[in-house]
Amino acid sequence: MTPDGTTVVRLKQGPAASRTLVCLGFCGGGTGAFHTWLPALPADVDLVAVCYPGREGRFAEPYASSWTELAEDTAEAVRSIAAEGPYVLFGHSMGGWMAFDVADRLAPDAPAPSALVVSACNAPDRGLLDRDRFPAQREDDGQLLEWMRTHGLLPAHVLADPDLTDMAVELMRADIRARDTFEFRTGTTVDSPLHLLSGAADSVVAEDAAARWAKLTSGAFRHDLLPGGHFYTPEVWRNLPARLTALTAPLPARW
Repeated sequence: MTPDGTTVVRLKQGPAASRTLVCLGFCGGGTGAFHTWLPALPADVDLVAVCYPGREGRFAEPYASSWTELAEDTAEAVRSIAAEGPYVLFGHSMGGWMAFDVADRLAPDAPAPSALVVSACNAPDRGLLDRDRFPAQREDDGQLLEWMRTHGLLPAHVLADPDLTDMAVELMRADIRARDTFEFRTGTTVDSPLHLLSGAADSVVAEDAAARWAKLTSGAFRHDLLPGGHFYTPEVWRNLPARLTALTAPLPARW
């Protein structure tokens, strides 16, 4: 079944786009985090965000019960976009691992992304370590809310409504449970060029992240260190598409 508009959320669609930026969300997040990117996009680049089950237009659907279930759902959505033309696959934090996993799942029978951009995440080849479990399942509701508040993940109207904050915590816990079932498949690599972004003050990303990510692609590798922590600074986040060289680079010959 081809994913509908509740799964593949088209934030910008032009008549003559050269490629599409496809965004995969972080733990507890939705597609809203990418709406602010529209002004920073090159004129000839479309923007799509994939909505995971259990939120936004997919609110009535059950949450994914495992990493594999979530990855397969996401891969189906990206496969439908890949069939339309060139695309760059982006993921932030948990979404970075999801982007890498999805690119591998698509490799046998779908066009690969012209580039893979992973943001604020360690290389997944070590598997899930304690530093990657943030927020953690052991944290109580108040701690999760404070984490989301600190990182700007909750709009003011959500923080002001107890019912909405309860829903936000439930969503975060569901994503944490799925994330914590992640297992790296030994030997997994991608062929697409890989661009790593990380925050200079992000204590989550290990010092050897770039060296390890570089070994997970047979294509070109680039690492950019950005101002701020796990979500950078608000200004850097708003203008992040301007830092993605894959949006203006020549397309591979296959396209």
